[in-house]
Amino acid sequence: MVTRRANRLVTTGCLTILVGLITVLGVLVSWLWYRHWHDGNVNSERRDKAFASILKQARATADDTARALDTSGATDPDALTGVIWRHTEAPVITYDASRREFTAMAARSTLYDEEVMLPGGGPVEVTRCFAFTYTHRPGQAWTPRVSERDDDACRPGTEIGGLVRLARTRISHMHAEDLTRAGVQKALDPTGRLRSYDVKSALRKADTVTVTILLSSPDTTVDQCYRFTRPVSDDAAQGSTTAVPTPSC
Repeated sequence: MVTRRANRLVTTGCLTILVGLITVLGVLVSWLWYRHWHDGNVNSERRDKAFASILKQARATADDTARALDTSGATDPDALTGVIWRHTEAPVITYDASRREFTAMAARSTLYDEEVMLPGGGPVEVTRCFAFTYTHRPGQAWTPRVSERDDDACRPGTEIGGLVRLARTRISHMHAEDLTRAGVQKALDPTGRLRSYDVKSALRKADTVTVTILLSSPDTTVDQCYRFTRPVSDDAAQGSTTAVPTPSC
């Protein structure tokens, strides 16, 4: 009799523990599901706000650039390209003379904080690709237009932007006597096998050297001409070399 009673107590105790474990497990699963649902909603909302912020900034940039084009009074495509670049910092800017239209391709990005249960959350970068189009009709103001493109449309321009930074750095560190067409070409393409840089000219005037280079994306689908300007003095060169896109070489 005592043994049976002890067995019942043990069985009852085990069942109680099992029910307790199942209850705790159920609560834990429910909590994990809620956190997953909650974090997903929060992240989705933050991501949408980040995208909306990027688009708002892109439209503001387009409007500011159009006003700058109107007030510049410039008519030369080279000067107009410079105005657009200063406001958009787009690495690729093309000009269609028949339509009197410029198109600047540029990627825009921002950060938002991602919510996660486990370590590894924090700032997440989101990027959008935009085409900034500026059209001018005789007797009218410049008309801006912003359109979103697939990320692949901005990739060649982003790569060209990297090539520009590299060329600017190397030209800044060159000796003044090497700032010739052949000298710059060798500095940018020591093996002569790259297709990314094609130095068109290197002209010295007064205390500066102006180097014109046609840069090509690695897949050679996009070209952009750039004008690099550097002081002749080696002491003044560091950090003072400029690079601006031009409509042609």
